[in-house]
Amino acid sequence: MTRRIGTALRVGMGALAALTWAAAAQAAPAAATAAPTPPMGWNSWNHFAGKIDDATVRAQADAMVASGLARAGYRYINIDDTWEGERDAQGVIHANSKFPDMKALADYVHSKGLKLGIYSSPGAKTCAGYAGSLGHEAQDARTYAEWGIDYLKYDLCSLTPSVEKAATLEQGQAIEAAAYEKMRNAIKATGRPMVYSLCQYGINQTWRWGASVGGDLWRTTGDISDRFSRMIQIGLSQAGLAKFQKPGHWNDPDMLEVGNGGMNATEYRTHMSLWAILAAPLLAGNDLTKMSPETLAILGDKGVIAIDQDPMGRQGDRLHAEGPLETWTRPLAGGAKAVGLFNLADRPAYMQVTTAELGLKGPAALHDVWADKDLGKQTTYRAIVPAHGVILLRVAAKPAA
Repeated sequence: MTRRIGTALRVGMGALAALTWAAAAQAAPAAATAAPTPPMGWNSWNHFAGKIDDATVRAQADAMVASGLARAGYRYINIDDTWEGERDAQGVIHANSKFPDMKALADYVHSKGLKLGIYSSPGAKTCAGYAGSLGHEAQDARTYAEWGIDYLKYDLCSLTPSVEKAATLEQGQAIEAAAYEKMRNAIKATGRPMVYSLCQYGINQTWRWGASVGGDLWRTTGDISDRFSRMIQIGLSQAGLAKFQKPGHWNDPDMLEVGNGGMNATEYRTHMSLWAILAAPLLAGNDLTKMSPETLAILGDKGVIAIDQDPMGRQGDRLHAEGPLETWTRPLAGGAKAVGLFNLADRPAYMQVTTAELGLKGPAALHDVWADKDLGKQTTYRAIVPAHGVILLRVAAKPAA
């Protein structure tokens, strides 16, 4: 392990030396990416964790289609940790008994018009203690391609202690970059396009170098949980990161918790609104087979999804904050803007925003996204925002004079 890390350090430092950190996010051309807009789909971990198997994945794929979420843009069915079995004498990874035929599962998911994702780690072990890809990167990438995998979540996990013990920030970045670049190259060598998700919790400022090692998206935070306090902490921590992403290479504040029961509907709408303004991946983490109409309406809201998937691909940022009241904005294609008025307090609060604050002169046409209601042309918008709630606006571009 020590020799591998030393080699990784030398390789990684060489790869990164030619890049300034400000330019790293612009290093890979958008045309080469498998994720021209933030990926949308489902991941098994938030709800099922280790209790995931072939039958459950098939059921989620069925529900994705039957619910209409597939038509709304949700495409990926992603298997997280605990699918891994043993390696054979040649070192080839096999799935465990929960997944008797991964190729057949991929074929089934594809038959639904969906795509299948999988999980591994650049370390020797995954977070749950299963076989990682260290020393088997090329083999594993070939196996995934043969199975028909379309998305890889690559979780730092057992390499994390080595990264955190690095003497300098640059050394830590180099160890990570070399590990992720090795799998990127292995995937590329298979010839099969796969979305490449770097899961390493934002350690060592991954937003500054994730694109340079082939990441289509990279985690910027620790793990989310189904609590308002944790969700909002993660979401608001994205302030200032907009400059490090572009279409095809996305900051990732982790998966959605909508429908898992730890928050109320108002808080889940806040969750979806903030992720949409952040141009974040929308990976549902609930049981799609047991969604309430309310959960389905939140996950499938066309106006919110349109903001998240806006082709301009610009992440939003904080406009201003005053105590528990935060206003965030996002530029949209054609000169429109998304505006989120977030009330983090435990009681309703008045909030307002003016077109002048948005850089617009005079009144502009407003649309309440969640209510799907046109509000007419206004110069100053005022409203009572519910506790832990949001009002999400779409502000039309002003026509040319």
